[in-house]
Amino acid sequence: MANVIAPDQSSMQVIDLSKPIQFNSGDPRFMQVKIRHKRHGAAKLLVRLLGLPKRLFPRDFTGWADDTITKMGVHSTTHIDAPWHYGPTSAGAPAQTIDEMPLEKCIGPGVVLDLTHKADDDAITPADLEAALAKTGAQLDARTIVLIRTGRDKLMGTKEFWKRGTGMSAAATEWLLDRGPTVMGIDQWGWDLPFRAQIARSKATNDDTLFWEAHRVGQRRPYWHMEQLTNLGALPPHGFEVMVFPLKIVGASAAPARVVAVVR
Repeated sequence: MANVIAPDQSSMQVIDLSKPIQFNSGDPRFMQVKIRHKRHGAAKLLVRLLGLPKRLFPRDFTGWADDTITKMGVHSTTHIDAPWHYGPTSAGAPAQTIDEMPLEKCIGPGVVLDLTHKADDDAITPADLEAALAKTGAQLDARTIVLIRTGRDKLMGTKEFWKRGTGMSAAATEWLLDRGPTVMGIDQWGWDLPFRAQIARSKATNDDTLFWEAHRVGQRRPYWHMEQLTNLGALPPHGFEVMVFPLKIVGASAAPARVVAVVR
């Protein structure tokens, strides 16, 4: 069920498009998140070491709770990739890292393109996007944040999530960039086809241009894309605003982000 917050039922809804950050045994080991939750009482010893006598402990003080993320890659949960992820240069210049993402790109009008009919391992084409956009009645420009709905967020938490899905082709990614948007996202594990499908296609055709083809568009043209979004089915085709603010991790290729949509 979509996580929907309605501060004022008559004016707007805030819809959470982000995956919960928690340990999940269904994730591949190289993508698993591990968090250590510290009990309230553990802080008492620290306060004593800092010099507060026991007699001065507030009677209702059990100690503060605390938590430590002991393992989490920047691509492990809902996140946004920077051009640096795709390669060290983009359009002939040093590629931007995630802390260099302009804040004005983090807010914009959203459009959902419904590609839920696409089968696993069948790449999304420009024709697919053109047909999906026509159904929305929306227009794209440089401020638009495009959300690709595949419906594969239903697999989150299962061992199949990273193995199944459609995926953007290089041509489809170029098609979006040609129309202005430079921030986009998808509700499956990755922007491209699943790894096993990419590898199988490369072997079957003996073509060395197919692997990670949509990501590699970013080596030629800077753009930013989100992966592992969820709840896109709770959104209208357009007429809402997207907000995506990545953690400001200096020099990083991506960052976890809390992505929300505001429907007014």
